Amino acid sequence: MPYSISADGLERHTAQEILRVEPWGPHAVRVRASSGTIAPSAPGALEIPPPSPHVDVSIAEDGSARLVNSRLAVEALPDGRLRFLHAASGRELLADKSPYPHHPGPRVHAAGGRTEQHFEAYAGERLHGLGQHLHGLLDQKGCVIDLVQGNTVAAIPFLHSSRGYGLLWNNPATGRVELGTDTTRWTADAGGRVDYWITAGDTPAQILDAYTLATGRPPLLPEWASGFWQSKLRYRTQDELLAVARQYKERGLPLSVIVCDFFHWPAMGDWRFEPSEWPDPAAMVAELSGLGVKLAVSVWPTVEPGSDTFDELRSAGCLVRDGDGGLLTCHWPSRSAEEPMRRMAYYDATDSHARAALWRRLSDNYLSAGVACFWLDACEPDLPRDLADRAVYAAGPAAEAANLYPLLHTRTVADGLRAAGEDRPLSLVRSAWAGSQKYGAALWSGDIPTTFDSLARQIRAGLNVAMSGVPWWNTDIGGFFGGDPDDPAYRELLIRWFQYGTFSPVMRLHGDRVPHHPAFSTDMTGGPNEVWSYGERAYGILRDHLLLRERLRPYLNTLSQDAHRTGAPPMRPLFFDFPEDEGAWDVDDQFLLGPDVLVAPVYEPGARTRRVYLPSGARWYDPATGHVLEGGTASDADAPLERIPVFVREGAAVAHALR
Repeated sequence: MPYSISADGLERHTAQEILRVEPWGPHAVRVRASSGTIAPSAPGALEIPPPSPHVDVSIAEDGSARLVNSRLAVEALPDGRLRFLHAASGRELLADKSPYPHHPGPRVHAAGGRTEQHFEAYAGERLHGLGQHLHGLLDQKGCVIDLVQGNTVAAIPFLHSSRGYGLLWNNPATGRVELGTDTTRWTADAGGRVDYWITAGDTPAQILDAYTLATGRPPLLPEWASGFWQSKLRYRTQDELLAVARQYKERGLPLSVIVCDFFHWPAMGDWRFEPSEWPDPAAMVAELSGLGVKLAVSVWPTVEPGSDTFDELRSAGCLVRDGDGGLLTCHWPSRSAEEPMRRMAYYDATDSHARAALWRRLSDNYLSAGVACFWLDACEPDLPRDLADRAVYAAGPAAEAANLYPLLHTRTVADGLRAAGEDRPLSLVRSAWAGSQKYGAALWSGDIPTTFDSLARQIRAGLNVAMSGVPWWNTDIGGFFGGDPDDPAYRELLIRWFQYGTFSPVMRLHGDRVPHHPAFSTDMTGGPNEVWSYGERAYGILRDHLLLRERLRPYLNTLSQDAHRTGAPPMRPLFFDFPEDEGAWDVDDQFLLGPDVLVAPVYEPGARTRRVYLPSGARWYDPATGHVLEGGTASDADAPLERIPVFVREGAAVAHALR
């Protein structure tokens, strides 16, 4: 018989392939295949399998086999194809593609270690997740998505389907997924293995629960992190940063976090403050603490020759290598008078010794002064694509292992903070991979334009991040590239973005405002970007939303507990809580903040109303009018410049925060 039972799983050995299907947590299985022997478990998001208490495995006389794990059933056909079914109903969720004549089959093992997995495609299927992509879509059916990290792109290879399954492509290789009309095809550029995990769920909540159980629950959000974060490119000195924090206090404005951006260091790779500009970090942190404010500090993975760590990391083999020879380097600004732009290397986050060396510096130079929140910027790492493809990591060449970098970089800080007694690690990150949520990743959408179109794209991107298992997500409020605080048109955009940010999981104001610094250099800074920088009318609206955010924080802390316990994201699509409402699946420009608050952002200039859909299965209270509206209806809601439409599930306690 082609199949055998091994350790509660199924195996199939042929001359062309070894295939293994095994339970991996309740309601889920992991599938691995290779053209030779099954290799040792490669680095990925799946480490120790959760218990699978209700598994039944059998082999039939016709050579087929069946594995049932609670809600999920797997039919293994004699020719090696797999079908995944809802165990109770027998409904097909997903199946290997039936091959055409002369087609190699659903799994392709090609030269150079490239592999492909082909699944059937289904009419009417809606597909969500896959991390963060700024294509402006929630339903990604029909898209081709590169599984490559980049500024504004977080490639998380987890897919949620409206058919009732979730699938993780557990392969850190670069590649792509094609969500076609006739085929869904996953491709890994190297590594020589097919490795994926699939679960069945009757609701999106069940699917996210199973996925985060398998890849890691997010830690509880630190209570300070649910408030307002103030940032700009960039505060250049200790005095400048403290002056802003003091002014928030003098104005009676809530402030939870203030951010110290890049180039506060002497050299890239020193991972410490430049003493001429930041003379007493411990005193700065102490004063901020007295104001009720946390300091977040930027950390880049770039290492400059002559820095405190360059020789140490190079001699220990802890820098990323270039496939063409030597170290992989890229030009970045330097304080060097002779070389204001220098070629710099990168620490290797996939090397445990490199991670330990980085954390020692962060602990000695920042944590010792009271800094326990790190902004892990440029953590893809930030390289042009031609250079990124040449990188060779300790975990393997880029084509085989590049997507591990942001995951393990975030792990560096989480492990260090936990060892230091911080049981709620949180890092602001620009890139992520499957499992990043368990290391306290707070993903933001990178360096984005300052336009209404950009704001619209953030709404869909954030919802797909939520359906990828990462609960803590945010944008640069107002966008990053530009924005004139004196321009009335930009002030309107900033207000609308700030209103959207008030209801985002993390609320952070950031950007490179006009007037810009003339050059990309270590002394660069942007224009003013505090809430009082945009004129008196805007200031009143922004102040009101800061106070609203404060009133929402107890609710956000409750949502943090839900995310920690079940993986439920605080920001989520309407269909997450209302999967039986067909209308909810069609809405891509509204969201729920937890189960009880429905938010309809305004993302068109000059708009003072917008269409809002209220899901069926609940009645909805409008705090602006005091009216209660029936679900399953759509109407035009008022959206004056002072507010965006927000509704509360009837009877929910959070309504008092919105009055």
